Amino acid sequence: MASPQPPQEKNSTDEASRRACAHEGDDGHGACGCEGGGEPSWRRMAVALVVALAAEMLDFVAPENRVATVAGMALAASAIGLAGFSVYGAGLRALRHGRLNIEALMTVAVSGAFVIGQWPEAAMVMALYAIAEAIEARAVGRAHGAVAELLALAPESAEMRDADGAWTRRALAEIPVGATLRVGPGERVPLDGVVTGGQGAVDQSPVTGESLPVDKQAGDELYAGTINQAAELEMRASAPACDSTLARIARAVEQAQAARAPMQRFVDRFAAIYTPAVFVVALAVALALPLLLERGWLESLYRALVLLVISCPCALVISTPVTLVSGLTFAARRGILIKGGAYLEAARRIRAVALDKSGTVTTGHPKLVAFEAVVERLCLETLQALAKSLAARSDHPVSKAVAAGLSANAREVADFSAAAGRGVQGALDGRLYRLANRRWVEELGLASPALAARLAAHEEQGRTTTLLADESGVLAICAVADTLKPSCVEAVAELRALGVAPVMLTGDNLATARTVAAQAGIDEVRANLLPADKLAAIDELQRRFGVVAMTGDGINDAPALAKADIGFAMGAAGAHIAMEAADVVVMNDDLRRLPETIRLSRRAVAVLWQNIALALGIKLVFLLLAVFGHATMWMAVFADVGASLLVVGNGLKLSRGVGRTDSSRHSDGR
Repeated sequence: MASPQPPQEKNSTDEASRRACAHEGDDGHGACGCEGGGEPSWRRMAVALVVALAAEMLDFVAPENRVATVAGMALAASAIGLAGFSVYGAGLRALRHGRLNIEALMTVAVSGAFVIGQWPEAAMVMALYAIAEAIEARAVGRAHGAVAELLALAPESAEMRDADGAWTRRALAEIPVGATLRVGPGERVPLDGVVTGGQGAVDQSPVTGESLPVDKQAGDELYAGTINQAAELEMRASAPACDSTLARIARAVEQAQAARAPMQRFVDRFAAIYTPAVFVVALAVALALPLLLERGWLESLYRALVLLVISCPCALVISTPVTLVSGLTFAARRGILIKGGAYLEAARRIRAVALDKSGTVTTGHPKLVAFEAVVERLCLETLQALAKSLAARSDHPVSKAVAAGLSANAREVADFSAAAGRGVQGALDGRLYRLANRRWVEELGLASPALAARLAAHEEQGRTTTLLADESGVLAICAVADTLKPSCVEAVAELRALGVAPVMLTGDNLATARTVAAQAGIDEVRANLLPADKLAAIDELQRRFGVVAMTGDGINDAPALAKADIGFAMGAAGAHIAMEAADVVVMNDDLRRLPETIRLSRRAVAVLWQNIALALGIKLVFLLLAVFGHATMWMAVFADVGASLLVVGNGLKLSRGVGRTDSSRHSDGR
């Protein structure tokens, strides 16, 4: 599995970070016109634009008047200083170090225009350029601001129960793990934890993307940042503020934004060649036109400067990061945590998805699906009461499922004991009863051919059976099964519609696996697999299909998640090691998020190509106009600004949910 590339060192092509208010430079200004690492100074830019317009008016009204010319030049210089101070600083530093980047390009172009007497245009170009840079920086900052928005979901303090039982409000950083907290109706859950008192609905959409509130009661998990709806809840904190689910999501989004996707690295490499090449072409135009076409030197120099402004690769270098960050933040709001732009870009190529069974295709929690009486001498209600009384005393998952699935009232059990690997037994009303597996019943000599046939019918459906028996024989059959997730069938159908083959990989027995797969609509099943077998299966699927994703939630799935081209972990109930090994974490365990990720990937890559085509296409048209003398510096700056704002707006569509990839759509998002 290809890991996302680490953030590259700053170089002459890494304009995106500067354009997103990175504030590089010794003067505390970024190239975006920000001051001291804050918001752009819109007032200063507005003044610069007014002063530049005044310079234009003086040149238009009195072009031959010497006093007006001197005053106009002073106004133009002032406008350039107000709007372009940060650009000039960055450009001069770049030139001093031999780097031909965007700031160096604008510094040379504006200075050259001023020197050859085009000072009104030089002032207007710098003012418009600085304003456009600030607008773009603000737009990109909106996409990058998703991390701050996520962290802001958690409150700054919470009510904690002290040792004397009193409730006091404490800052989250002061609350230890294990503390009891109180969350009132309408309040946000402050930390990750477990409900210890009360019950009610919680809106988990900020973290998991679930559209409907989830009912919570004692023992259920709570996530920091989710919203308690109507009833007061008490909870036990299970993680500090710095390690909450919300904080981990924020860290992962930050890391994902720093990792550079393949297309972004390609654009950066292209810009590293493109910008110096533009300087060479402009120099050639300035020298060749007077010599070959007998043009004036000032006219040729002006055309060369126009060419520099038109060729500015702003739109190109900003096209990929803004699109990828928008896609990543939209996915995070939908409960899909993608750990890098590389995986967002690669998901569109998935041709097969390997699905673990327990906890992924199924809920991972066994439920009682059938209760059958074997004898007629006891009524069904009595049999259920006997079974529940024994099951309620056991901590085995199957017994818990039986107890939870029966509505009868439990009775007092005497002489209760457990037989390892067999079941439990105890006395009710002076009579010995057992809740036993098939092996124990056979050892006791209570099995019969008729009973074996009934058990076989359940086992063929992938059910685990537990038998209620007394000394005379088996009284009832309890059938327990791990049921399908509600979203599974729809998710598998969506994967097929996208041309992706679903394959089940499980350590469970073949009969159970086939039953579950048939219910889910999965044709290819591989059962009785150890972790090493799952690794081999992923390798074989990669040879057959190409790009393969693995989806799982358990520790035994971690090697396969790491081996697959893209690993999806079920985050709500998944093991920590599985979530660490995966490239994408589905926070609410909804399998429909898999096809949604693929559609989002296809949409994001389509937008990337649109942005690149827009950036290069607009540049090409105006470059040709400039070479043939039909473009002015005004046209040049509008070409640059227009292309930049177009690609920013197009990229931000993903963060606004344009082309929304919800689970009801079966299109590929193109």
